[in-house]
Parts: sequence; structure tokens; C-alpha cells
Amino acid sequence: MTRDLDEDDVRVRPSKGSRPRTKDRPRHEDAAPGVVVAVDRGRYTTHVDGRQVTAMKARELGRGRVVVGDRVAIVGDVSGLPDALARIVRVEPRKSTLRRTADDTDPVERIIVANAEQLVIVTALADPPPRPRLIDRCLVAAFDAGLDALLCLTKPDLTGPEELLETYGALAVPHVVVHRGDPPDELVARLVDRVSVFVGHSGVGKSTLVNALIPGAGRATGGVNAVTGRGRHTSSSVIALELPGGGWVIDTPGVRSFGLAHVDLNRVIKAFPDLEEGIGDCPRGCTHDEPECALDAWVAAGHSDPARLASLRRLLRSRDVERDDDDDHDVD
Repeated sequence: MTRDLDEDDVRVRPSKGSRPRTKDRPRHEDAAPGVVVAVDRGRYTTHVDGRQVTAMKARELGRGRVVVGDRVAIVGDVSGLPDALARIVRVEPRKSTLRRTADDTDPVERIIVANAEQLVIVTALADPPPRPRLIDRCLVAAFDAGLDALLCLTKPDLTGPEELLETYGALAVPHVVVHRGDPPDELVARLVDRVSVFVGHSGVGKSTLVNALIPGAGRATGGVNAVTGRGRHTSSSVIALELPGGGWVIDTPGVRSFGLAHVDLNRVIKAFPDLEEGIGDCPRGCTHDEPECALDAWVAAGHSDPARLASLRRLLRSRDVERDDDDDHDVD
């Protein structure tokens, strides 16, 4: 038998909320501008108007990464007090990104830092010995990111810099030689009012340099293993530190490889304007290191120095070498 139904017999699902859903997001026009100076397990140390403010990433940012050097907009408690926690609600467009991959076959890029202007490649002249292939890879990464490159040579008391500098003479990469115990005045002059990233393998004296540049930085330092001849990893995180005279130094963990799977040849060759003009007649997909490359004729015609072409090709070949002969992969 059927019966008539009334409104008491109708199950009504409760509303999920009285406010209509919208895709519009708040603009946070009153957000404070800041710079990310350290990242640690989902907490971001930011520099806001001279204060260090701890923040977390707002949900609306999704899975997008926030890295050291990012310029961000922050809301909430920006007092900088020990128990205060703010929110990063916006990441401003990046002017540059220094990237690497785990190796040359890894399609996943890692952004090391954002908005840097200069890559300082720190290498010891001995103990541990220089690894030119790693230097080449760092130079390729700098050219790809549009950063100026600077060679910083340490431990000249053990051996002179002439042989290593001859390798990079055709590239016209500037360099400084730093003597242990002496004020790094020449290096400071190249860092002031700029955002510079320090990169180098372990044991080259990178953290010692940072401590000399920024009193109170407190970066851990270590020596070289007497058995393997390799440096001991001391720095374990990327951190940005403000220079007393203006500018920022970003210290990174020591690396033993620098994957370049992400590198675009066209961006690298832009760092060689005297050669870039000659690639117009190259075959499609030219790697600029093959018999059909037009750069050989360009150089033969006197438009560029043969040593420059040889240096460019050496750098490009470094992309095809998965690891240095005696180097482990990075363990940062």
C-alpha cells in the first residue's frame, strides 16, 4: 500500500555554507614585502623591513615552491617576535632562477635560489685540487640563468693560480684570489650592492669566506679528509646573509656534481655574443659541436678568437658528462 508523502518525509541535505563559493582570491594589497632568506621544513625565514619574520606558505599558493631569494608578500604577524607566525600569500615574479638537476638524465629541475645577480664559483687551488669540469658546469648554469660569473680562488699559499686561470682566459671570466687571514677586500668590492650566490665543492673554504665577509654569520667550517682528499660537508642548507656594506651573499651546501639536464643551448650561447652572430647558418638542431656547425667558418673568417670557440665547446661538452671522473654525486 502506498501513502502520500509530505515535507516531513523529505530528507534535506544540510548546506555546506551560507556563503557562495568564488574563484576570486583576496588581493592582499596591504601585505608587507619581504625576501626569503632561509627555508626549513615548511617554515620560511623572511627579511621584512629589517626584521626576521617566520612565515608559512598560504594554501592558495598551491604546490609552487618558495625558495631562498624569492621576493614575497606577507600578511599576519610580521612583528618578528619569537612566537609570531605570518603567511606568505604571494611570490613576486622572479628576475632570475639558478637551477640544477640531480644528474644529466634527471628531468626534474631544482631551483637553488631566485633573483640572484652573480654566481661566485669558489674553488681551492689545492687541498682539495680544483675540478675544472665542475667549474665548467657552474659556468654553464650561470650563463643559462643570465647571471654574471666570478671565479674565487682560495689557498694560493699551496700553489699559484696561473695554470687554472689559463684554462679560463678565453672566457674572460673575472677572478679574485683570496689569501687566508687577509681581509677579502677585492672580493667585497665585487659583492657590494649585489645578490651573489656562493657555489663550490666541499673543503674549498666557502663557509670560511662567508664568516670573514659577515661577522657573526657562524657558518660551520670543516677540513679535507686526509684519505680521500675530499672536503667534509658542513653547510646543509641554503641561507641568505646581508653584507655589512650592502648586498646579499647566499651560501649553499657543498656540491660534488651539477646536473645540467635543464640547460637550453640558446641561452648559453647568448653569453658569447661574438659567436652568437655566427650561428645563423648552422643546421637545425645544431649542438655547435659537430662537423656541420657554421661556427668553424665564422671563426676562420676572423670574426672571433678560435680559443673562444674551443672554450664554448668545452663548456657544452660538460653537459654530456654525467659525473666527474672522481666525484660522487652531491649529498646536500
